Amino acid sequence: MPTYNKLVRDLIPQIIERNQKAFSIRTLTDEEWITELKTKFHEEWDEYLSASTSKEQTEELADLLEIIFTLAQAAGTNQEELLRIAVKKRAERGGFSQKVYLIEVTDDE
Repeated sequence: MPTYNKLVRDLIPQIIERNQKAFSIRTLTDEEWITELKTKFHEEWDEYLSASTSKEQTEELADLLEIIFTLAQAAGTNQEELLRIAVKKRAERGGFSQKVYLIEVTDDE
């Protein structure tokens, strides 16, 4: 039986059970949960960087978004508030779609 020792999506135990396989799980403490979410973020980020097709990249971005929403929840907010803040920041400072690459800023002093 493979050993994983990692955070998985909430419905994974039911999926494993439907496949009639034995498994063991435990519920993480809040501190462990945050640590494992950060680890999972890095795992999914690496998978995004390794993705070779647009479909694979989109799937990995969706996984990253789920982790980000969960981290926001852990920080005491929700995805709607997180998106509201993102929209506000975009309105005030712009996004990244225009590919602006800052070289330097001259200080007149």
